Order: sequence, then structure tokens, then C-alpha cells
Amino acid sequence: MERIRMVFSGSGGQGVITASIIIAEAAVLYENLVAVQSQSYGAEARGGATKADVIISDSEINFPKVNHPNLLVCLTQEAYTQFSPTIRPGGFLITDTRYVKTHNRVAARQRELPIYQTVMDNIGKPVVYNICMLGAVISIIDIVRPESVMKVLEARIPANLIDINKKALELGRKLGEPFKEL
Repeated sequence: MERIRMVFSGSGGQGVITASIIIAEAAVLYENLVAVQSQSYGAEARGGATKADVIISDSEINFPKVNHPNLLVCLTQEAYTQFSPTIRPGGFLITDTRYVKTHNRVAARQRELPIYQTVMDNIGKPVVYNICMLGAVISIIDIVRPESVMKVLEARIPANLIDINKKALELGRKLGEPFKEL
């Protein structure tokens, strides 16, 4: 398997770090893979810049930081401006059409998805925005199964929130499906 280096970026409160932890846990606990996850915050927790690195592999990982991601998710304009130049040639760059206007020329496959709008149109609450984004990610790169993500969610969140998270994951998968890597 190819080592997948991912960066999830946005602002505090968008669930970027939670999403990165969920995908790393799904890989380790249910996919028999090796994963590392690290994160950094801006000056203030909510609303400040947030970045989370995840590396998933089938072999030992010696360094936990991602310098040149295969997959970069940018959920704010600031994150896009700062991190889009770091993506590996041929990688995936996923942005949300509500928060990011793409303009940089990058040697990556750019996917501008209406993640926030899809959540609001179908669920009406932005609380599962990050799970919808995660659904798009796992649909595009096929690194962990949706069932594995759901098992992590079921272990982490209250039972009354399982259905809304499952719906958000499915909405994200549908958004990412047209861009699936074969």
C-alpha cells in the first residue's frame, strides 16, 4: 500500500482535529494499518488556525509530521493560502466552496465541494460538518471503510448522535464519489 500523508486544515470549531483522529483510529483499530496523528492550533482555540497531520501506512512510520501531503483538506481561505503550495504533485486538494476560493496553481487534483452547504441543506446543523468532509475524503482516497469510521464514532459519541453522523458521512461520500480514485 502507498503511504498516505494527509493534512486537514481550517479553523478551530470546524472539527478538523476530531476528523483527523477519527480517520487515524479507524485505520489502526479496524483496518489493521499503522497511523500517526498530530495537530497544531493557532493562538486561540476556537476560530484560530488549526492543522492536523495524519499518516496512514501498512509499515512503521518514523516521523509524525506531514510536509508534503498526498491529500490536503482546506476548510478556510487562510488554510488554503498557507498550505496549498505544500501538496505533492498528483495529490488531492479538497476545499469547501463556501469558505475557499481557489486561485493557486498547484500540481494536484483540486476538488471544490459544497460540504457546508450540503450539511445545511440536508441536516440543518453544522455540528457534523467535519464528518461530511471525512465522508468525502474516504470516498475519494479509499483508505478506510465507512463502517470503520462509524465504529469509531459509535465508541466516541452519544448514541442519540449516531444517526446524524451516519447521515453526514453518507452525504460526504456522495460528494466525493465522482472523484473516486480507481
